Amino acid sequence: MTTPTTTLLERPSLSPALGIIIGVMAVSTASIFIRFAQQAGVNSLAIAALRLTIAALALLPFALIRCSDEFHALSGRDALTAAISGIFLGGHFATWILSLEFTSVVSSVVLVSLSPLFIAAASALFLKEPLTTRIIAGMVIAIAGGVLIGLSDGGGAAPGQNPMLGNALALVGALCMAPYLIIARALRNKFSLLAYLTLVYSAAAVVLMIGVLLSGTSLAADSPLAYLWIALTALVPQLIGHGSFNWSVRRLPAVYGAIPVMGEPVGSAILAMLVLGETLQLLTLMGAALALAGIALMSLKRNGA
Repeated sequence: MTTPTTTLLERPSLSPALGIIIGVMAVSTASIFIRFAQQAGVNSLAIAALRLTIAALALLPFALIRCSDEFHALSGRDALTAAISGIFLGGHFATWILSLEFTSVVSSVVLVSLSPLFIAAASALFLKEPLTTRIIAGMVIAIAGGVLIGLSDGGGAAPGQNPMLGNALALVGALCMAPYLIIARALRNKFSLLAYLTLVYSAAAVVLMIGVLLSGTSLAADSPLAYLWIALTALVPQLIGHGSFNWSVRRLPAVYGAIPVMGEPVGSAILAMLVLGETLQLLTLMGAALALAGIALMSLKRNGA
């Protein structure tokens, strides 16, 4: 029986546990690079579109060489699945990146990480997967944490911003991840990692570029340095970070599944304080701790099922 084409992303030349650590460090830089690009005058929708476009183009040459058989076998159903996944993945990045204009990094990153909450609810409603006591407890704890973050009024966001709007956009970003992950499950099970990432990143890039064209959004920046930040956003958190996560979690026990979800908010918060000079309110820290604990509880159970 033939197996999917082995790719650079899938070769066991790296410890999976080390891959998780590298992934956490890489994805934690995303909000910092995005903030720098926004400060350089790039529209948030343009950042999202360029991020996914650069990531897809970087993968495409390797995918065409190593996964040509998989692409030739791509059915119309698979293409439709990738297209629908791209709509939700594009929506996730568009709303989350926009949220960083209005609220603090820690509030944005913690709230967008609440996707397991929506995944659990959607799985119960549409896939008839039971809500166990642990999942329900995790949902309650995560919701309580989200409420505390909202009550903290943005937790250190700069004056003149709109923390409530930013927090709402981050939650929409989390909501978009639920159908994306559920729909894309079929592609993840059928294709190799490189083929899968190329398909969904390309679909999301097309969706976002269509959004840029229809909205008349400019891709121009006030400073050429902005394009460096966007390129780094695509290469470091998108390709290295998420690529490492996807590669590692398939090779580790289920208990490790919650580390990527919890690691990014913690790493992003530390970088935001060190690099951006953000300060955190006690209520925000309490809310973030509760939300992450709830996410961990749900993620551990879901990955262990």
